[in-house]
Amino acid sequence: MTTELREKSYFNERATREMQKYLHNAERTMQETMAYSCRILAMTGQEAGLAGQISVRSERPGAYWTLRFGLGFDEAKPEDFIEVDRDLNTLTGEGMANPATRFHLWVYDARPDVNSMVHTHSPWASALAAARQPLVIAQMDMAPLHNDCAFLGEWPGVPIADQEGVLISAALGDKRSIILAHHGYLTAGATCEEATYLSVYLERAARLQIRAQAYGPLTPVDNELAAEAHDYLLQPSIVNSTFAYWARQTHGIAPLPQR
Repeated sequence: MTTELREKSYFNERATREMQKYLHNAERTMQETMAYSCRILAMTGQEAGLAGQISVRSERPGAYWTLRFGLGFDEAKPEDFIEVDRDLNTLTGEGMANPATRFHLWVYDARPDVNSMVHTHSPWASALAAARQPLVIAQMDMAPLHNDCAFLGEWPGVPIADQEGVLISAALGDKRSIILAHHGYLTAGATCEEATYLSVYLERAARLQIRAQAYGPLTPVDNELAAEAHDYLLQPSIVNSTFAYWARQTHGIAPLPQR
């Protein structure tokens, strides 16, 4: 029996249909999703004291949800998230926002498609930032960042004022990720799950790049193939199912309180 040789598009379309049928989103509140995101960031070694941030756009115009300042990612519980306004006044919940989340406002204003952001000073992405190196897409697992990771070559200082938001949002442009020289990185997603997914893969990509450079110059993936992999790996069904898998893994750290 001879196996029929089909076009790649056939398998792509079939896989997409089957993923939509069999891969389903978990039912979680927004605060539970944010708490899992924080746990995932901690599990993947992305904490740096209180420097990291996560936010989700609020339904209230000009407001967003974020982890109250003073907690680490590994401590986050659903009740630890607060809603703040444009002047970082707390609208819902108790506590204060990390003052450095102010630049998130500028990204939300510039990008109506962005509903969540993650910013950390993770070890490998920060190493690229310290070396002032943009990301080079040289391996399949880096593909979600292909033509989707900007680079800000100058550090504007601690982003607690408005000018930093102007610079970072302009440098991000229409992309979903950015490496911030001398600083760290930012991922911006349509959902909290997507922003988290990108953050994990950006840190992994930075690690791959630094390790591979020991063997010589990197060879970028073919542009057309990288673009194809980018779109395939960022399908919501893959993003959400991967997030759910990582969320299950975090129970080994400390389970979230059950409803």
